[in-house]
Amino acid sequence: MKTSELIEAIIGRSGDVRTQLYIDGTWVDAVSGKTFDAEDPATGRRLASVAQADAADADKAVAAARRAFHDWSVTSGRVRERILRDAATLVREHREGIAQVEALDAGKLLAGAQADIDEVAFQLDYFAGWATKISGETMSADPNSMSLLVREPVGVAALISPWNFPLLLANQKVAPALAAGCTVILKPAEQTPLSALVLAAILQEAGLSSGVFNLLTGFGPEAGGPLVAHPDVDKVSFTGSTEVGKHIVRESAGTLKRLSMELGGKSPGIVFADADFDAMIDGTAKGIFWNQGQVCAATSRLFVESSIHDDVVEALSARAASFTLGHGLDPSTTMGPVVSEEQRARVAHYVTVATDEGAKVAGRGTMPSDSELKSGSFHEPIILSGVRNEMRVAQEEIFGPLLSIIKFDTADQAIELANDTKYGLAASVWTQDINKAFKVARSVRAGSMWINDALQAPSEGMFGGFKESGFGRELGKLGLDESLEYKHIFVRLPETPA
Repeated sequence: MKTSELIEAIIGRSGDVRTQLYIDGTWVDAVSGKTFDAEDPATGRRLASVAQADAADADKAVAAARRAFHDWSVTSGRVRERILRDAATLVREHREGIAQVEALDAGKLLAGAQADIDEVAFQLDYFAGWATKISGETMSADPNSMSLLVREPVGVAALISPWNFPLLLANQKVAPALAAGCTVILKPAEQTPLSALVLAAILQEAGLSSGVFNLLTGFGPEAGGPLVAHPDVDKVSFTGSTEVGKHIVRESAGTLKRLSMELGGKSPGIVFADADFDAMIDGTAKGIFWNQGQVCAATSRLFVESSIHDDVVEALSARAASFTLGHGLDPSTTMGPVVSEEQRARVAHYVTVATDEGAKVAGRGTMPSDSELKSGSFHEPIILSGVRNEMRVAQEEIFGPLLSIIKFDTADQAIELANDTKYGLAASVWTQDINKAFKVARSVRAGSMWINDALQAPSEGMFGGFKESGFGRELGKLGLDESLEYKHIFVRLPETPA
């Protein structure tokens, strides 16, 4: 299927679209013939009937990737670079259509989806550049030997991506894997499968050889599980919840696969009284309300110095009340729905849990009044005050527009509270004292630390967590390294005459 045809079919919103799997360079139905519905979370309407893969489809995809691996792994870096750059060009050509697909399938604001698609194109170009720059090392143990440390692709990579930034987070796994010379099976989240289909169409149109990229749409146990346990899969990269990540580690143990896990977070923001107040309110609001709070690194715990606590609660409560909830394609909307009714119920449950434990709803937004959205998965933004760090709402990942505010008195106390969690994905600190900022940045156990900002993860940088937020890294050179292995080649040279 051509990229333009697929996009037009989805954004036409007829609900009659029936999609297929992409295996070995061909669009095919699932072996079982089963499908599931992709729905618009703002309206509850069906967008497409999506092929539902199972173990038989996983076997076919892995076999295709294994067959294709040798030729792709020795393909010139220049060829890999050209294909990825051609894919980047196609992403830019179809930017508006792909962004609409994301807005419809994931409930994203159109402007946010457009920014994501721009970054997808950049990632493809960025990792395309790395394809010709993969190098190793040489060393000599004695005058008559040479050791070569060469870097080779890991092999067949199963990439399991989440629903909150569907194409962006899928692509930041796919692009470096392809640049490194791996072959790929992508399993996108069942909640948001449609933009991954567009990516498959783009890579096909860009000239990627059959079997190098394969796509399985479906559910975790039936489609993802067989990939994790498959003996011919060399690497699994997963982004999602810590609970599922632990399950993948257990299920992959029998084959000792290479793993990279980008898991949950409960990211702290630390606000000192000397912070630039307006910038901090703007940054904190972005940190928790961007993408409806459905961000693994969302600033969901805000530690505020006691002297400005009440002012911060008041300002953030006003910000929460200012959002206009609606469909992501409506230009007047400033907050869309969460991804599903299940997720909406989860957020609502945590509000109840928090108030039962003694927290107070200090501020909240207003639900949409449009009758067309009455079946949508909307949850208003919520500000909670009176939260204690041991409460469930301050310890468990929620993935919604729900902010817990907690007082502190000293920098050491703030650091201790920030670290008092099983997670260690990201954190932020707000202060105009650079010494204080760096003390916090070096002391908080988190993979990313933002000073006077939030949610910054440039593709040429690095992202990943400590503790139960996972292991391995994505983005930048370290993200490329996750798809490469070192090999030692020892050469015994002829004896040199005296």
